[in-house]
Amino acid sequence: MTTATGKHRSRTGTLGRKVAAFLTAAAAAVGIATVATSSASADDRDDLGPNNCIWSDYGNFVQNCWFHSDAMGQDIQVQIKRSNSDAAVYMLDGLRARQDWNGWTWQGDIGSVFTNDDVNVVMPVGGPSQFYTDWVGQYHGSEGPFNPRWETFLTSELPNQLAAGYGISPNNNAVVGLSMGGTAALNLAANHRDQFKQVTSLSGYLNTTAPGMYLALQYAMGEGNPGANIWDMWGLPLDPARFRNDPLLNVPKLNGLPVWLSAGTGIAGPNDDFFADPMGGMAGFGLELMARTETAPFELAARAAGANVQVSYPMQGIHNWTLWNPELKNARPAILDALHVQYRAEGPAW
Repeated sequence: MTTATGKHRSRTGTLGRKVAAFLTAAAAAVGIATVATSSASADDRDDLGPNNCIWSDYGNFVQNCWFHSDAMGQDIQVQIKRSNSDAAVYMLDGLRARQDWNGWTWQGDIGSVFTNDDVNVVMPVGGPSQFYTDWVGQYHGSEGPFNPRWETFLTSELPNQLAAGYGISPNNNAVVGLSMGGTAALNLAANHRDQFKQVTSLSGYLNTTAPGMYLALQYAMGEGNPGANIWDMWGLPLDPARFRNDPLLNVPKLNGLPVWLSAGTGIAGPNDDFFADPMGGMAGFGLELMARTETAPFELAARAAGANVQVSYPMQGIHNWTLWNPELKNARPAILDALHVQYRAEGPAW
């Protein structure tokens, strides 16, 4: 397991690099062209980044960093797990995104998925009920950012800073999202094909202009953060911004893109204690059923548009982390393949 002490990790990483350099030089001296070293021998994940980064209490090589957004007029926290490669997977949260950490850490247990893979993991923090989109108006919820310009941040401002300070390519990324984040992931991938090489939606809402969805999304946004209004986000029902942010309408832009889709049935699984929170269980049933209802036709449309679609439709699973963590593990090989990253066999973190 990892520690939260940056100094200890930096010494370990430095020693690993010295050992790797010595072995490579020794091999060249005896006529060996290259020496293959494991990712354990020298790994940038041991080093803190330049953006006022500190080690996260979550461990698993995750660090908390802050990147400035001119569009939003503030610094945005982003949690990062570094690697030696230039590839990155962006992990997007759900409607109840927190202000202190991305849900994929403590709730989604991202450390059990990508910790030992040679891929950077980028996890923006904050933005409850904001759908990672550029709003047409101001945000009136209790927690910011209050001038949401997430699309600009995630596809321009953040990639430029990651390239300059971390060596992460702005053109070799995947994007993964759950619920609200699944909707956003597909929209970002469709509208920024030069950046994203793979997209994964877990329980996303994939037809946001369907009849009744305007009011349904308003209700969900208010539940995620009171004061969040869909008319402030995408305008009135006929505003072009609303149609630009409907994944189903963006399907023609997905031609040739690897797409992973997942949604459950809403039926509680073995890890769900329905009777401990009956109201939450009912909400989880309804939300997941709606996601499944919209994901299935989206799959057919995406296939018809020429996307390279893979799906996982488990027979059990409510709108909860008990579904999303195992489904991310199922999607992991496809994500890493699209980024040309070799993936390790399953096992515990070092």
